[in-house]
Order: sequence, then C-alpha cells, then structure tokens
Amino acid sequence: MHELTLEWQEARYTKTEIIRDEQPSKNPGTVRIGRDPARCDIVLSDPTVSGLHVEVFFNAASHAFVLRNLRKTNPPMVDGRQIPQGEVTLRQSSTICLGQVELKVVAVSIKAPNSTVPPTILIPPNASVPVNQPAPSAFSYGLECPSCHRISPYERMALGCQWCGTSLAAAASVLMTPNTYQG
Repeated sequence: MHELTLEWQEARYTKTEIIRDEQPSKNPGTVRIGRDPARCDIVLSDPTVSGLHVEVFFNAASHAFVLRNLRKTNPPMVDGRQIPQGEVTLRQSSTICLGQVELKVVAVSIKAPNSTVPPTILIPPNASVPVNQPAPSAFSYGLECPSCHRISPYERMALGCQWCGTSLAAAASVLMTPNTYQG
C-alpha cells in the first residue's frame, strides 16, 4: 500500500490526514480536498479554500502521488509554484497552499512495483519518533461521528464534526491508536 501524509494547522490544532492509494472516497481513485463536505474527503474550513479545490491520487504509471488542480480561479501553489491547471508530483516536504492554508507532505511511503519488500517510511528530520514508549501512552480516546464515522479529538465536541457538521454530542467514544485520528 502506498501512503502520503499531510499535516496542517487549523484552529490552533495540528491536523494530520493519511492518503492511501485505493482508499474509499467520494470520487473513487482520488482524495478531494476543499471546503465543501459534500464533495470533499478532506475538508478545510478556511474561507480562502475553494469548495472543491484539488484532488490527490496515486499515479501507478509514474509511481508517485500527484496533485490535480480542480479550479480555474484560486489555483493551488505547490512548493512556491502556482499550478493554474494540470497536475504536479508531490514529494516528501512538498508544501501545498490552498488559499491561505498551508499543507505539508510530511511522509511518503511507496512500495516498489512488484516488490515483496515492505515500503520505506520516510520521516522528516525534525520529527520526534517515540522509542520504547509504554503502551498506555500510545492510545487515547476520540469521538466517532454518527453520520460520517470519522474520528475527531474530544476538543471538537462543542464544535461538531469538521467534515459533515453533525453534532458530536451523541458520538461514540472510541479508543484510538496514534494513526487513528483523522483530523
């Protein structure tokens, strides 16, 4: 499985989302990013982000993750270069600007074609990696949205689901591993 990890700041929180090839999405084969929860898999609330801004997908031919612009106006910028149309390959440490929101590609894991070798996970140089961390501190609790079933931290309870807007007052409390948070 191929994975790309995005990270950004929203409302004083660091958000992380993992994009996988072949993951279920609203537009199969791609993960769409924008402000509209009805059309996007990753929803950004900033008003400078378009309703449907970009999509990210794994291109099997080039064996890389690619960002495709879906806007003629308000185009994204990748690594300081405006992308008025078309596609651009994403790499670890790529910076994506959608309006005033800056998303960083913090990790890319790509398995070599026809390989039985596990994928290499690239970790940024400034990342802290826990070593010999006791199991209880590796887990926490979150809230599962009753509508879209995405997991949010408890801090979102009063704000509602960031993807579909549903109240989290009736959300189920779930045990999360470090990779469960979808926010």
